[in-house]
Amino acid sequence: MKTHIIKILALAVLFVASIQMQAQKFGYINSQVLIQDMAEVKEANANIETYKTQLQKKGEEMVTKLTTKYQSLEAKRNNGELSPKQLEVEAQTLKAEEVKIAQFEQESQQKIIDKSETVLKPIRDKIQNAINEVASEQGYQYIFDASLGIILYADDATDVSTLVKSKLGM
Repeated sequence: MKTHIIKILALAVLFVASIQMQAQKFGYINSQVLIQDMAEVKEANANIETYKTQLQKKGEEMVTKLTTKYQSLEAKRNNGELSPKQLEVEAQTLKAEEVKIAQFEQESQQKIIDKSETVLKPIRDKIQNAINEVASEQGYQYIFDASLGIILYADDATDVSTLVKSKLGM
């Protein structure tokens, strides 16, 4: 009798588990395709590229000025206009400018990264909110990102990209 009750309980647990498994809804989205289609991302990337170009131009100007100073120092040295001590002082000054240019380049890279994060974070948040809303409204327990290459197979019927795009007004 005891084994009979255990068997019935085991079957009941399996039955409930199978019902719960059938009730779970899975979906996927390719976030890279979605991002590429968003006008806001294109605008943000253009702003980042403009900022990057401005920093590059400033860096190039700094290098051009330094090159001119090196050429001038070389000409003065060849003409004998500078004593060895003056030449050494001038060379040290130019080396210090080289260090400043290298620092500027490193800071520029960080500024570009910071600008990208500042500009793109609200867009990523907007996408995530739309995905959350679609999942909640449509009853999805999980929505995976196909752009990460983790999904080995997915039925096209589980692609929620269209729903997310409509939630984003695209």
